[in-house]
Amino acid sequence: MSKSPTSEHGTARGPASAICILIAAVALACAGGPGSGQRDLAGSHEATGTEHMSELLREVAAESLKDNPFFGEAPIPDLVAKLAALPDGVPDLRRWLYNKLLGKHHLRLGRVETAIRHYLAAYREQREVFPGEIPRTEQVQLVFELAVAYMRLGENQNCVAHHTAESCLLPIRGSGVHTLREGSEGALRYLTEVLERTGPADWVAIKARWLINITYMTLGRYPDEVPAAFRIPPETYESEESFPRFREIASDLGLNSFDLAGGAIVEDFDDDGLLDILVSTSDPSGPMHYYRNDGDGGFTERTEAAGLRGLTGGLNMTHADYDNDGHTDVLVLRGAWCRAHGRHPNSLLRNLGDARFVDVTFAAGLGGEHFPTQTGAWGDYDNDGDLDLFIGNEYDRNVPARSQLFRNDGDGTFTEVTDRAGVRNERYAKGAVWGDFDGDRYPDLYVSNLSEKNRLYRNNRDGTFTDVAEAKGVTHPLASFPVWFWDFDNDGNLDIQVFAYGGPRTAPDVGAVAASYLGLEHPAELDHLYRGDGKGGFENVGPQRGLTRVTTPMGANFGDLDNDGYLDYYLGTGYPFFEGLMPNVMLRNRRGGRFVDVTTSGGFGHLQKGHGIAFADLDHDGDQDVFEQIGGMYPGDAFTNALFENPGFGNHWVKVDLVGVRSNRSAIGARVRVDIVEAGERRSIYRHVGTGGMFGGNPLRQEIGVGRATRVERLEIYWPTSDTTQTFVDLEVGQRIEITEGRDSYRVVPIEPFKLGRASSATARVD
Repeated sequence: MSKSPTSEHGTARGPASAICILIAAVALACAGGPGSGQRDLAGSHEATGTEHMSELLREVAAESLKDNPFFGEAPIPDLVAKLAALPDGVPDLRRWLYNKLLGKHHLRLGRVETAIRHYLAAYREQREVFPGEIPRTEQVQLVFELAVAYMRLGENQNCVAHHTAESCLLPIRGSGVHTLREGSEGALRYLTEVLERTGPADWVAIKARWLINITYMTLGRYPDEVPAAFRIPPETYESEESFPRFREIASDLGLNSFDLAGGAIVEDFDDDGLLDILVSTSDPSGPMHYYRNDGDGGFTERTEAAGLRGLTGGLNMTHADYDNDGHTDVLVLRGAWCRAHGRHPNSLLRNLGDARFVDVTFAAGLGGEHFPTQTGAWGDYDNDGDLDLFIGNEYDRNVPARSQLFRNDGDGTFTEVTDRAGVRNERYAKGAVWGDFDGDRYPDLYVSNLSEKNRLYRNNRDGTFTDVAEAKGVTHPLASFPVWFWDFDNDGNLDIQVFAYGGPRTAPDVGAVAASYLGLEHPAELDHLYRGDGKGGFENVGPQRGLTRVTTPMGANFGDLDNDGYLDYYLGTGYPFFEGLMPNVMLRNRRGGRFVDVTTSGGFGHLQKGHGIAFADLDHDGDQDVFEQIGGMYPGDAFTNALFENPGFGNHWVKVDLVGVRSNRSAIGARVRVDIVEAGERRSIYRHVGTGGMFGGNPLRQEIGVGRATRVERLEIYWPTSDTTQTFVDLEVGQRIEITEGRDSYRVVPIEPFKLGRASSATARVD
């Protein structure tokens, strides 16, 4: 970690606030100010079904709309009254302050024109009435916020209201250039002022320089018209290597629900062999959306028929067949970031078949207490053949929330065993994943904690766990968010990827991202890639593998874009504040030796805030497309989803559906080994069955690239629960097969490729 640039006063400092200050600021936004509060709804109703959960969520939404500055009016009425009470014509510094605060709150709610009006009023006050009494740093910060408000105006008028496939893709060009220019021209005016009033090493100047180059792009005037002192050279944004460009087609398919940050799952929920899409939103009153894949290139929204009406909110989701009935169920996670005011009930949605869901949260024993969370992980920690559930909750002084481990009782219900298991993790948990890192058949648990050390709970195989993170050297980054287990180098050993979200004492910040791109010093941590040695040990090889840039991801997932057998990954970046315009990042795995950035060449550099991500072959053509749920946390920061269509790489593949019998039906935790010969060289490809990363869900069906190999020499499936291995030899590539635990043969599942897009899908049909 390097030092940060100097402030206007010449002392070293990082971005505007530390991680704890960011969390506190978000908590304040959730709290609605002193004296307000949303009551804990746990136990306020008896538990049964979807209708009851809908009622609870209506109460949550009502409380949020009334008292929660993330989504509601507070404290706008009080500020308006105070502003109106000031005598006309009498200079009063409070007029500047109230207008500035009203600008912030109206921008948060999406009332951009009103926000700009208040910001301009404060701007006039500091220029004409109190030019010498307001500290220069405060004046510059207000000008910066005014510029950001104008940028959002430009986004709303163009990227939202007149969305194109190139909207908000860095570097902005073609149809992404704004035709309505008021917002960008206003942003340009005030960003220029910020840069003229600050030195190049000032933190706000680094942010303004980053944003002014984006602004010039939106006007079609980059790079030639950017003043030399402010210009970021075009090569700064270029990818490390060429890569086929993926076309963004969500709007063409009607998959463009307009939401805040939320979850995304791609899975065959109606058991017709086709992959459907489910999305959620953190907006407490915002609906989920279920899009059924029609198999002819289009999708139909079937939210009502799926029984999801009234099930609002959800910053993340995770899926599995928890009751082993052959239908994939969903867990919706709620309340993250909001601390004491995020005690929202989660939802366990049981799939009755044909994608008909019913909320069984309370009946299943998961509704006793509500803690703020956005991370949950399914794994069979006791190897009894059904999936248990760990939920990582957000602990702080006002919410002494433990994380929770629920043992699956095998009859549709769960029993909490947190204390007995020793996994309370009374820290601010942001990510959790299961993986058998020591190869003893019993899954272990990694928990990513924001601003505190991460944990690696080793499974003691007796229902208890021991935190070995310190001993294994895997406690960092201290400011971490998404995390996953995977085998990035195909050596058969599980590795751990943990992503940084700011620094130990600094919040995530677009300034750190800009400094990283520009080769400047910054206070942010870097992502950690812990390579497993097969003996239970780890080494951080991130720098050696090319992970040297600040990424700041919220959403994250992995898949094999080019079907070469090595896993690539995509990061949905951002943080709650409007200034956080940074590209989402795609990294290509170069045969386990290095990751290279293909963001720009592949067309993945979306500037809006990315969240749930899924890699999946939606059109059965053999290669994985990438779906991304996009949106921020404030109502004024909503956006549409993105679907990046894979143009194809000419490599071969095989798809494997696993059906557990003694093991859990979803086969989560099973291990797959594919042996191939490619260009005369023998190699193995390894997969560990799950949903990929933890912010967005890939299908449980394993989609495995085999490069140029024309046959699969050997396919092995290892089932930890039964401690058995199935082996199949000499398989054709380009086919989908179903393997049932314990059977000597597999079943070929017919699939027919189709082209995404149809004449009627420009506006998705709804039920």
